Amino acid sequence: MVKHNNVVPNNVVPNGHFRKHWQNYIETWFNQPARKARRRLARQKNAVKIFPRPTAGLHANVQRLKTYKAKLVVFPRRARKFKAGDSTPEELANATQVQGTYLPLVREKPAVELVEVTDEMKSFNAYAKLRVERMNKRHMGARMKKAAEAEKEDK
Repeated sequence: MVKHNNVVPNNVVPNGHFRKHWQNYIETWFNQPARKARRRLARQKNAVKIFPRPTAGLHANVQRLKTYKAKLVVFPRRARKFKAGDSTPEELANATQVQGTYLPLVREKPAVELVEVTDEMKSFNAYAKLRVERMNKRHMGARMKKAAEAEKEDK
């Protein structure tokens, strides 16, 4: 039997035209490989920049932890049973609870040097200097080639 309903009259197969401006309704990720490469290069640049990690900062932390362990008082779990690593009874008697910060990190502040501002400093145009140096870098190869050719002609 033919099924009649109000949505699609006469059992017509719907042919919707859904291709209009499809670019506005979807998001493409064609830049994904380029982003991946860009992120990888950024990670490599950062690794090169911080390459020799400061071993002095690690050494200072190790020393700090060693002094902490030396000052630490370990109470036994049971009062009558002492185990290896527990503190001696004399240390337990002298133990006190520490309030506030304990062995804080001490950072060395770099010394700031104050300098008088001279007329030469005031008249210095940093932007112009940067532009000139950038131009010198850009034309360096051509200038070297020209100098080599002039030297060759002199010989």
